[in-house]
Amino acid sequence: MLFDFGPISRYAEFVTYWRSTMMKSKEIGLNKTSAWRSIDRKATDKLAAEYMSLIKDAKTEREFVEAATVVAQAGGYRIADALSAKTLPKGGKLLFINRGKNAVIVRLGKRPLGEGANIIAAHVDAPRIDVKQNPLFESTGLGLFQTHYYGGIKKYQWVTIPLALHGVIYDKAGKKLQLRIGEEDNDPVFNISDILPHLGQAQGEKKLTEGVSGEALDAIVGHVPTDDKNDKTPIRSNILKMLAKQLNVEERAFAASELELVPAMKPREVGFDRGLILAYGHDDRICGYTALRGLLDQKKEPERTQVVFLVDKEEIGSEGDTGMQSEFLELVIERLILETGEKTTARQVFWSSMALSADVGAGMDPNYLDVFEPTNAATVGNGIVITKFTGSRGKSSAHDASAETLHKVLGLLDEAKVPWQVAEMGKVDVGGGGTVAKFLSKRGIETLDAGPALLSMHAPQELASKADLYACYLAYKTFLEKAR
Repeated sequence: MLFDFGPISRYAEFVTYWRSTMMKSKEIGLNKTSAWRSIDRKATDKLAAEYMSLIKDAKTEREFVEAATVVAQAGGYRIADALSAKTLPKGGKLLFINRGKNAVIVRLGKRPLGEGANIIAAHVDAPRIDVKQNPLFESTGLGLFQTHYYGGIKKYQWVTIPLALHGVIYDKAGKKLQLRIGEEDNDPVFNISDILPHLGQAQGEKKLTEGVSGEALDAIVGHVPTDDKNDKTPIRSNILKMLAKQLNVEERAFAASELELVPAMKPREVGFDRGLILAYGHDDRICGYTALRGLLDQKKEPERTQVVFLVDKEEIGSEGDTGMQSEFLELVIERLILETGEKTTARQVFWSSMALSADVGAGMDPNYLDVFEPTNAATVGNGIVITKFTGSRGKSSAHDASAETLHKVLGLLDEAKVPWQVAEMGKVDVGGGGTVAKFLSKRGIETLDAGPALLSMHAPQELASKADLYACYLAYKTFLEKAR
């Protein structure tokens, strides 16, 4: 049998979904069209290969900023210091880095800063498992790390998979070490175990969200004991000896460390046609990369100043000195004003600016159609998703863009023949989410959410369409060049 829809109920569900989608889309005049039919496929494959190569190695916010710095410098951008009184590098292509975890990349325009800038903000942190500050212990013949998950994860998805250890720790001499263990073929990996199904009856009767608790996410990091039979924790001791010998690190160093467990898996193409990318951290590095490329590929000196802001901590509320709620963007704008000698303020610049909050959206999942309202849901592969509002329930904690902003941006995309679709997260009252948009608009910046649809968002491996990757690149490039 060529096509097998499974049970009749699934076939009926499919027919109902197809009819409602096709009929409603015709009624409102927004036919859902695959972006594959209009994009340059060779250019798409090239961009996808470059993106996959970068995110293979850049799995933390620090690593992505480092990788973005290398790419930007290759494009002629020079590192500048927002706190220095020294004259900024010449050429108008500037890169400001904030504590290694976020960056503002600027190309100065012909027009005064006071007339505003075109800004794209994307976050470069991703859900993960963080190592606690006093992590190492031994139990049942195993050495383990105590952990604390970061961001909105489904905890059960993170057990039994290979994990790599990335991050920063200081050795005995005070030297900062960048750890990256588990990514090479000959590297060891780490793992969080799960209960076997034969003894999992009690676990199986729990709610899915309670099947694996946060305190059950202890990661296995060792197994071999020392030869000292009098040592009560010989495996723990052996791990500490290995760290001292190989890295010159003592246990005290964990207190001042920043270590993250991330999936030890490489990006892979999905499907017979290789049209999708399976990878960790699409949310939101797919937007960070395409925004950066859109900036670097500008051919002419821009009329308005162009800014790409790569931020940290979005997954936990954009808090802290490297999140969107910090004032690093203000600091950079004030430094640019000082350099240009303009009689304006950062506040005036913001109120004259436009921004895209570049973040991912939820693609309709064929296995979970019941949480989507098809007319206002995103389809993977149909282009960049334009989202008027975020939030949950009655638009709680939402950023809600104006009709004027939507009209401007959609007009630009149409003019440049960029494939786009409009969507919200899912059915009303089913759930919701937020982005950095509300923190941009709080500054007075005219802001709109725009990014690709994903499947399996926040899972250790997320799915994105190559067509949407390319559509985002085109959209961000167009916005930076032409928004007014």
